[in-house]
Amino acid sequence: MISIRTYKRVESLEEAWQLNQQRSNRIIGGMLWMKMGQGSVQTAIDLSGLSLDRIEEREDGWSIGCMVTLRQLELHEGLNRYTGGALREALRHIVGVQFRNLATVGGSVFGRFGFSDVCTMLLAMDSYVELYRGGVLPMADFLASKYDRDVLVRILVKKTPGKYYYQSVRNSRTDFPVLACAAALLPLEKERGESGGEYRIRLSVGARPAKAMLLEEGGKRFQSLITEEEARDFGAYAAAHIPTEGNLRASASYRTHLTGVLAMRAALKLGGKA
Repeated sequence: MISIRTYKRVESLEEAWQLNQQRSNRIIGGMLWMKMGQGSVQTAIDLSGLSLDRIEEREDGWSIGCMVTLRQLELHEGLNRYTGGALREALRHIVGVQFRNLATVGGSVFGRFGFSDVCTMLLAMDSYVELYRGGVLPMADFLASKYDRDVLVRILVKKTPGKYYYQSVRNSRTDFPVLACAAALLPLEKERGESGGEYRIRLSVGARPAKAMLLEEGGKRFQSLITEEEARDFGAYAAAHIPTEGNLRASASYRTHLTGVLAMRAALKLGGKA
């Protein structure tokens, strides 16, 4: 359990950033994982007075404030309609409703936790992180970056046409995932100026148990209807190219097997075969 000496509800992002430059200070979100750590915090920095607990829809996407709770995200009609329910599926297994009423999107993303269903799902989407000093970064670049003392302000999700999928495997309900998989079927013409009804799958795999990563599938193309053979080949490719490790929940070989199975299921689901 951590101990906190002083508490500050900041009045601006600049004030939060200045305070956060001191290594003994910490920005707090829902305080669900942080409170389980060890050590002393000189000043707990609270962003709850900065109106960052809102999801705002724009013409080209959504702006998700860092203090938005996972429950708000789970129940958001616009984002769930856009993802075909995949976002709700990614969130509904996280511990329980009481937990998701407190846990924040900002804390989940900034922590870059390997077990994060949130990061796994956002990585498969056309999403970005807005930092106070660092500006806007693609989610993949942010997850690959080192920890620093910047302030995460919001998550930006663009309305990129596509179909979305999420599935995870858990040893027991509400436990951390053994493996998590998110996928998006995206039309190539939207990315490369091409036509012909061809698609690619953007696959994100998390809880490897390392943090989520994208599959670089070498530009593999699909028609809108993906065959079972194509899905099996895609699963085999994912299993061969997504590195996994073992821990107390599963061995590396089991996670590699699951990668292939979930990637195959994603391809079949997105391609209209399941």
